[in-house]
Amino acid sequence: MNFKEIKELIKIFDKSGLKKFKLKKEDFEISLSKGEEHSPQLPPAPPPPPAIPLPKEEKEESNKKKGEYITSPMVGTFYQAPSPDSPPFVKVGDTVSKGQTIGIIEAMKIFNEIEAEFDCKILEILVEDGQPVEYDMPLFLVERL
Repeated sequence: MNFKEIKELIKIFDKSGLKKFKLKKEDFEISLSKGEEHSPQLPPAPPPPPAIPLPKEEKEESNKKKGEYITSPMVGTFYQAPSPDSPPFVKVGDTVSKGQTIGIIEAMKIFNEIEAEFDCKILEILVEDGQPVEYDMPLFLVERL
């Protein structure tokens, strides 16, 4: 079908009492429908979970804590161990060397090792195993050695 024939078909369909019309001829196919305001769409992706504000006391405590954050270099899912039955890479209180693996982030079925950027002591692990993480989200509170 050429463009002129398609335009004519649409005009006829608009004037008709039909709600749906489908034409398939060899390698050409066209579907028309009425009564819908918009074409069907995929449901929107759910919004990310809201950040939970810390109570005032906890904010003051966290401000008092000395240290630096190791943040997520990407969006994905954080894992503390290489497999569910393996021990975690690090625990609170561990001393780690620059380049040592401290966690994994899975993004698009690819597992990316998160390495310590400097020698440090793990003061706090800020995310749970299997938790979704955002780019630049703090993962660990550490003390540089």
